[in-house]
Amino acid sequence: MTENTLNEKTGITDKLEKDCINTIRFLAVDGVQKANSGHPGMPMEASPLAYLLWTRTMNYNPKNPAWPNRDRFVLSAGHGSMLLYAMLHLTGYGLSLDALKDFRQLGSPTPGHPEYGCAPGVETTTGPLGQGFATGIGMAMAERFLAARFNRPDFPLVNHFTYALVSDGDMMEGISSETASMAGDLGLGKIVYIYLDNKITIEGNTHITFTEDVARRFEAYNWQVQRVDGYDLPAIDAALANARGETSQPSLIIARTHIAWGSPNKQDTPDAHGAPLGDEEILLTKKNCGWPETPTFRVPEDVLSVFRQALDRGEALEKEWHTLYTDYQKKHSDLAQQWETIHKAPDISKLNDILPHFDADQGNIATRKASGQVLAAVKPYLPELVGGSADLAPSNNTYLKGFDEFKESSGPNIHFGIREHGMGAILNGMALSKALIPYGGTFLVFSDYMRPAIRMAALMELPVIYVFTHDSIGLGEDGPTHQPIEHLASLRSIPNTLVVRPADAQETVEAWKLALAHQTGPCALILSRQGLPVIDRKKFASAEGLHKGAYVLADSTDGKPDLILMATGAEVHLIIGAYEQLASRGVGVRIVSIPSWELFDATPEEYRHAVLPPEISTRIAVEAGSPMGWERYTGSQGIIIGMNRFGASAPAKDLFKTFGFTVEAVIEKAEKLLGL
Repeated sequence: MTENTLNEKTGITDKLEKDCINTIRFLAVDGVQKANSGHPGMPMEASPLAYLLWTRTMNYNPKNPAWPNRDRFVLSAGHGSMLLYAMLHLTGYGLSLDALKDFRQLGSPTPGHPEYGCAPGVETTTGPLGQGFATGIGMAMAERFLAARFNRPDFPLVNHFTYALVSDGDMMEGISSETASMAGDLGLGKIVYIYLDNKITIEGNTHITFTEDVARRFEAYNWQVQRVDGYDLPAIDAALANARGETSQPSLIIARTHIAWGSPNKQDTPDAHGAPLGDEEILLTKKNCGWPETPTFRVPEDVLSVFRQALDRGEALEKEWHTLYTDYQKKHSDLAQQWETIHKAPDISKLNDILPHFDADQGNIATRKASGQVLAAVKPYLPELVGGSADLAPSNNTYLKGFDEFKESSGPNIHFGIREHGMGAILNGMALSKALIPYGGTFLVFSDYMRPAIRMAALMELPVIYVFTHDSIGLGEDGPTHQPIEHLASLRSIPNTLVVRPADAQETVEAWKLALAHQTGPCALILSRQGLPVIDRKKFASAEGLHKGAYVLADSTDGKPDLILMATGAEVHLIIGAYEQLASRGVGVRIVSIPSWELFDATPEEYRHAVLPPEISTRIAVEAGSPMGWERYTGSQGIIIGMNRFGASAPAKDLFKTFGFTVEAVIEKAEKLLGL
């Protein structure tokens, strides 16, 4: 067989096919070299796989990267980002060659690791290994949920695959184990992952740390597993076809590849993982691969014409889908209207009449319980609401009674199992559908396990909702291992993350309204285990003040207080008690509920000063968590009643007394501050 042999399937010669692969390979090599930074080895090894995926396998439309029924591609090995950027340029997504030349530069759409929103066609932010792997599982779960809800006989409105390139690093990270296990348990047959088995990490050969049998591991997870030579195109093509044909299991294709394939001195070495090849080695590699030394960033016209066939093919695919959708609208008009609705921001105003209302005479209500009542009320009106808990639904109150379970019938109730980190990334994948409102629940202390995924949601500005219950030492006897201390401060430190800790059941209603409407990042609802009084809104300000982040609950009679008491969550009831006693003694006190620092800090300065007048320096903040950060509100002369140590195992009432979270303790601090 010669290089002029015509491939009957593609209609192009073997030489042109080889040139297509080398074009991908050396766009990546040249981009990394020009930036003098990056990872050339992975794109060099995976170019044949990328070529097959983007020219023969995946359904997508470069003219409309957001087409709902496109296949998703996840580069979980995000350090090889130049591979993805090369494909986006070649297939016509509008990513210019100049953008590839501007790799890793400030303001470029081609950052060091793929970032969602920077370039068209980048489906998710990847880089921290395992995140892409896990997020792709969420994408596939969204596909299944939407297909079950909207597909009808002869109308496969939702029918797409999630493909990913994953690495040894992905396989080692625990989050991949969590989500691979869940994907196999659910039988997610629309997942096709290709594992680049190159046996190299930064420190050397994988045998120094990673000797497990990956194939047997994934077979145990209930995945279909195939092995191929990563450079045998017909074998890879056949494996991809087998994977697409297997609809009852996710598929893993283990491709034996070689990092920095073609480099005489750096193939199969760690050297090509995190540094440019260098000018001399690039010349040797191009010569070895039969590629001209100049110019750099070379894209032959005949090669470009092969890749740009994706434009006409993608346009035809989407046109065919729109024809299907037009007929769908005629036969299933109600479902079509729902489809249109869920692809828009939710209209929260329509929920006002169905949301529960809580009054002071209803006794103590834990905010986690109030949260569950809100969920139950809004779900019938929000078909796109889907979620569950990491094996804590009875405690988190996240189960949607009367609705189907995801595993049994693709319903909205998801049992994530004890997989918090995996749950966080799956929620991200579901949110990327731009059609679903995903939520996940666990104890606040276990947000530690979710933090990397929460950070990714914030970075991508995804509207994910976290239901974090058991929010303080108030959970009691489980002790310090389960009592969150530093967690509020930790969550508040993540940029673009909205943290809301409501003070009572009615603030919880407003918190959910806020979370459902919030579209530019994740929202963490911080809820109590213990029952809390419902604040009497006839005596104190409306809970709608929550939407400003902080609001005055009650004030001194002349509006010029001697003291400001502020708190969040359960501790608001302590400052209410202190206010009532101090006010009865003629002390001018203002009490402020601050359920969300982020919202309050975003309000105009005029409002912030109206709530916390700068001239009043006598201030006390109360929160049963780390005091870190409260200085911004108390100032240097104020007092913070918080937790500077871990908790203990005891009933909640004993813990609150021991650690100074009582009305009497607040009054004592106030008297000291005021010199009374």
